[in-house]
Amino acid sequence: MEKGQRPDHSVRTELSEGFGERLLGELLDRAHEMPPQLIAPLVAEEVNRVGGRDVSILLQCYEQLELVPLPGRGLMVGDPLSVEDSPAGEAFLEMKAVEERQEDGVRMYLPLLDGSDEVGVMAVTLDSVSDDDRRLLRRLAGLVADMVVTKNSYTDQFFQARRRRPMSLAAEIQWSLLPPLAMSIPQVAVAGILEPAYNVAGDSFDYALNEDILHVAMVDAMGHGLDAATMATVAVGAYRHARRADIGLAEIYAFMDRAIAEQFGPDHFVTAQMMRLNIATGHLQWVNAGHPAPLLIRDHRVVRQLAGPTTLPVGFGGEDPQISEQMLQRGDRVLCFTDGLIEEHEAGEEPFGEEQLIHWVNRIEHEEKGVRAVVRSLSHALKRQRGGRTSDDATLFLIEWRGGAADHLAVLD
Repeated sequence: MEKGQRPDHSVRTELSEGFGERLLGELLDRAHEMPPQLIAPLVAEEVNRVGGRDVSILLQCYEQLELVPLPGRGLMVGDPLSVEDSPAGEAFLEMKAVEERQEDGVRMYLPLLDGSDEVGVMAVTLDSVSDDDRRLLRRLAGLVADMVVTKNSYTDQFFQARRRRPMSLAAEIQWSLLPPLAMSIPQVAVAGILEPAYNVAGDSFDYALNEDILHVAMVDAMGHGLDAATMATVAVGAYRHARRADIGLAEIYAFMDRAIAEQFGPDHFVTAQMMRLNIATGHLQWVNAGHPAPLLIRDHRVVRQLAGPTTLPVGFGGEDPQISEQMLQRGDRVLCFTDGLIEEHEAGEEPFGEEQLIHWVNRIEHEEKGVRAVVRSLSHALKRQRGGRTSDDATLFLIEWRGGAADHLAVLD
């Protein structure tokens, strides 16, 4: 076949059936040796081999409003695409392949999933699409996601593509501290979002899944700017250190409290909330250190606050905290948030308030499905309702407990 000539459908089918495994294997072998700037040309080259064209790799921007094309030789680079009303946005939000019929073929949008961490969307055009094409392209998209996540740890290329405007130093520190914004397995799913994305300072969250226990923490350091980011960094670092020592929630609080007090003195503090969820049983435990109480969502409505005894913020030397407990039902969601969401107000006017927050949670729970789509839509809706103002950091973190055992996943068909 001459260079630049498109293979017809029968040739493509033969490629995807007898050639697909070798193609993916070769791509994986080559990708490990490639510097980050050559990943995009390599992907475009391999897609062309199976009859694809006009390849785009789209990464989510930090505000989760747009999907931004990654520049690179061989890639199609156009304007950013809206997450709200585009086929690429649909693929991203629903984590599924979307096909758009066009005059010259079919434009396919495939979510870039590294496990359950979604980094963006890959778009490619084919003359026509068979089931073999769909299978091969889904696997190729997974491989591209893996390459982006792996190379991301030692290049700025992907960070720079995702930025739509300048980012503060404090925000730079916070974003480097975060785990993936979303995680999903059959028993549990989580998703978080921070605003203002380019100026966030004192808010952060962290989570880890160890065996059957999901560990979650949210922190909100006092103040703004670099001082707040520094305190949040120490608080999250202390949380991770204590969590990995496999100690209880009360001991984790005490360790974080000492770390903040010793580093910053008695006039500085961090509000915090630490949780443990047994994903096999639905047993939730938490310690609240001056944080707003989480909301329990059942059947897509807020049923109540998860109120309980609170202790002093981290750094103030509070007594041993009491541990609150709740048995979740399958499908229950727990929404954690920082006070920037409910305390925003014009001078002399009432704060935005928890009542309005609950109203919008109930509304968006009926409009969106997955936890990632819910927190994204909720954050943007709340910001609009606050008049677009964010004078304080405002963070959301949503947990959905699905229950059940995952042992069957370890059995190969």
